[in-house]
Amino acid sequence: MASSAPDAVTLPPFAVVIPTRNAGMFIAPMLAALAAQTARPLEVLVIDSDSNDGTPQRFESAGCRVYPIKVAQFDHGGTRNLGAAMVDKRAELLVFLTQDAVPAGPDAFACLLAPFADPMTAMAYGRQLPRPQASPIERHARIFNYGSTPAVRRLPQARALGIRAIFCSNSFAAYRRSTFEALGGFASPVIMGEDQVFAARALLAGWSVAYAAAAEAVHSHGYTPLQEFHRYFDTGVYHAATPLIGQQFGGIGGEGLAFIRSELRHLARTAPAWIAVAPVHWAAKIIGYRLGRRFAHLPPSLCRALSMHKGHFRPTASEGATAAMPAAAD
Repeated sequence: MASSAPDAVTLPPFAVVIPTRNAGMFIAPMLAALAAQTARPLEVLVIDSDSNDGTPQRFESAGCRVYPIKVAQFDHGGTRNLGAAMVDKRAELLVFLTQDAVPAGPDAFACLLAPFADPMTAMAYGRQLPRPQASPIERHARIFNYGSTPAVRRLPQARALGIRAIFCSNSFAAYRRSTFEALGGFASPVIMGEDQVFAARALLAGWSVAYAAAAEAVHSHGYTPLQEFHRYFDTGVYHAATPLIGQQFGGIGGEGLAFIRSELRHLARTAPAWIAVAPVHWAAKIIGYRLGRRFAHLPPSLCRALSMHKGHFRPTASEGATAAMPAAAD
């Protein structure tokens, strides 16, 4: 693939933040990918949550700065806000990675940062590619959500996309630091979706959200139907706790139907036997999401059982529903 990255020397200074916990098999490819980048960060900060497999030591030995926290302290938005506050103050851009999102090629960072040449770009997210061993269902999810065409979204035009307007992922994304700070960083506490809440805030404040399709990272998950249920329960919780999303950008119904139709076409072409499996995944997602939307009416112990991110529903002395409820993100 021909690179559309700018000369690395023209890029603003940036820093990389990676939350980790027992990164294991991803450490070697991640370190190799970081070392190969043509665009060099001022620093790589790893915020590690009580790893016991040598993760912090391996990143530290490779020259990364490691900051340890307890597992109970981790929050999807709050931990990343901590990283943004800790990195080199000269960094004008902030790159966030998850431990399993491995940049694919030496120009991944340069391509990810290229959209910031437009002074109205608040954030840019890159293309996520399926793992080599990905199933047909896992592969389709990446094809549907991360196409090969770059895009820039800005209101009012982006309203035509509905909830798709705020789709993004900070598994592989960059943010303009000044804008990030002005908009209050990521929502916290939040069970998930802190990246999309930020995108919504940025769009509503007049900024642009860019999809940098030339910036690629290998990142996908082979979820079982039960894992899909847990993840979509959390998605329902996130949407229920963040009314701003539905009020401003609508619901997920239309997007869900488009996904199902696309998946059926993809499986019919590439893996017809998987058509019998797909409805089980759809049912798990729908049931999980609908239950998640009603999380406030469920006991916290049940929410923990249904959730993928169980730490979000930590038990309290009284096990009261109010104490266990996540604060609204907006």
